[in-house]
Amino acid sequence: MIVLRELKAKDAPLMLEWMHDAEIQRSFKRRMADYTIDDVLAFIKKAAFPDAVSTGTDLHFAIVDQADDQYLGTVSLKNIDLENSNAEFAIVTRKTVHGKGIGHEATISVLKKAFNELGLQRVYLNVFSNNERAIRLYERCGFRPEGEFRNHFIIDGRYVGWKWYGMLKDEFDENR
Repeated sequence: MIVLRELKAKDAPLMLEWMHDAEIQRSFKRRMADYTIDDVLAFIKKAAFPDAVSTGTDLHFAIVDQADDQYLGTVSLKNIDLENSNAEFAIVTRKTVHGKGIGHEATISVLKKAFNELGLQRVYLNVFSNNERAIRLYERCGFRPEGEFRNHFIIDGRYVGWKWYGMLKDEFDENR
């Protein structure tokens, strides 16, 4: 079982683990292979909840094992737009927990926060069209396809599409 909590400095080494994992990085536009522990600590400091809530732009949660508080990944609501009641969703988990349902549980938990605590109407995400594993997770959680920018990026010398997914509060409530 997992819980979501504020990111802490002690999470930095395990965050750096996925940032330096070539397989995980293939799923990201932004390459993080050069990030240092200082870069991660600066991100954690910037992501502190009081600051994030007051600015209303991003909320980053550590996904942790409830038993031992070990960092398993990060799940985020980014670009929070309170005026238009929407936010962008993002998630990454350490490779050691892939296939264990952690991503699904964390996604549902953060969607509950988005719709029930923040009062958002819509949560959206984007994903490389060849990231089948992530797409399965998103669809299983109830995100619906909204479109694709075909051949939008060149990744490792090949064109890759950029798919958009979204979920409305009513759709989330229906699925629960």
